[in-house]
Amino acid sequence: MGRARSNRGNQMAEVRDLEFKEPAARMADATRMLAHAPELPQDQGQPDLPSEKMVLNMGPSHPATHGVLRIVLELDGEIITKAMPDIGYLHRGDEKIAENMTYTQFIPYTDRLDYLAPLANNVAYVLAVEKLLGIDQQLPARCQFIRVICAELARISSHLLGLGSFAMDVGALTVFLHTFTEREKVYNLCESLTGARFTTSYTRIGGLSRDLPPGWVEQCRKFCKEVVVNLDETETLLTRNRIFVDRTQGVATISREVAIDYGLSGPNLRASGVDHDLRKAQPYLVYNQLEFEVPVGSKGDCYDRYLLRIEEMRQSVRLLHQCLDKLPAGPVNIPDTKIVLPPKQRVLTRMEELIHHFINVTQGINAPPGEIYFAHENPKGELGFYINSKGGGTPFRLKIRSPSFVNLSILPHILPGHMVSDVVAILGSFDFVMGECDR
Repeated sequence: MGRARSNRGNQMAEVRDLEFKEPAARMADATRMLAHAPELPQDQGQPDLPSEKMVLNMGPSHPATHGVLRIVLELDGEIITKAMPDIGYLHRGDEKIAENMTYTQFIPYTDRLDYLAPLANNVAYVLAVEKLLGIDQQLPARCQFIRVICAELARISSHLLGLGSFAMDVGALTVFLHTFTEREKVYNLCESLTGARFTTSYTRIGGLSRDLPPGWVEQCRKFCKEVVVNLDETETLLTRNRIFVDRTQGVATISREVAIDYGLSGPNLRASGVDHDLRKAQPYLVYNQLEFEVPVGSKGDCYDRYLLRIEEMRQSVRLLHQCLDKLPAGPVNIPDTKIVLPPKQRVLTRMEELIHHFINVTQGINAPPGEIYFAHENPKGELGFYINSKGGGTPFRLKIRSPSFVNLSILPHILPGHMVSDVVAILGSFDFVMGECDR
């Protein structure tokens, strides 16, 4: 034992000496040491020992889980054998909060669902309430066109962030900078339109909080011309990039049947070859008056999900051009003061408008008894609201069908068999947000 320690000490001394020599001398000494190193004993045919599996917690504090998502991974070396997503770290009880608020008071809470597309959430929720009230066919044309503009701007903004973070997760930082440059322009448009950049609370039951400000249409046209140039540059950086292609092609392939079985929706469903878009399948607002195509994938892997979102943004720009060209004049709210707050100047001068204002603010809109479900094609997929009303100004029950929650249910099925490094690419390609997942 003493001789072994002595030999070990001599070897360490030789290694330390290498640190103070010139590179050529270090290389020569290292080569000499390797040449005289004793050979290791050969394997004598011992049977393979059973491998030990390791449990690894990925998240909830992790830069590539896109929020407070925890995935319990069971690993056999680098290969995933079992995966279990653990959610609820961001749970805020939005559905129960809605049952203790008037229909109008809950609008700001929808901003916090998919907080990357608050305008789309606002539109989806008020359309559900308007369906309950039976006024969904009475909306002014100008209001409907502006709502479509809001929804498509939200789609572009959400996909820009999802694509930028997906690219950054697999090492393409430049793409992240490109997409966030355009997303900042969307936020400038949102700020000019709603007064807020992030949590907009723009739509109202029966209309909108305000009309378009002067010059806003021209600003939006300018953005539409610029963002397509950025999308071309992004595709130049990614679509044929060998590293990106190797990290995404053939990874997390979801067949058409499996996607349907797990209830996927939005881009994740269409990437698997399912031609289903609520804007076409169940048209609402003025989508049936507009021309656009629904991109559909073929293989359902991470690469298809990337390509599909790129094309969806191009189609959203196409929709924006049509809406801006066809935007009619007229009011943006229905004339019913029992639903929409009357003009402030009339509230201050007339008793009837004052009464309506007081009842709307204190008691809420008097909704009829009944139950409805409305689904909206959000950037992440089908965002649905189920409302059960017993009458009065607050819902008896409100249930939110959030697409991110449903899309994440496929992780235990799709992750096993992949490597740990693939998880980052897979999560980025799913483009989920934990705000609506936990609700």
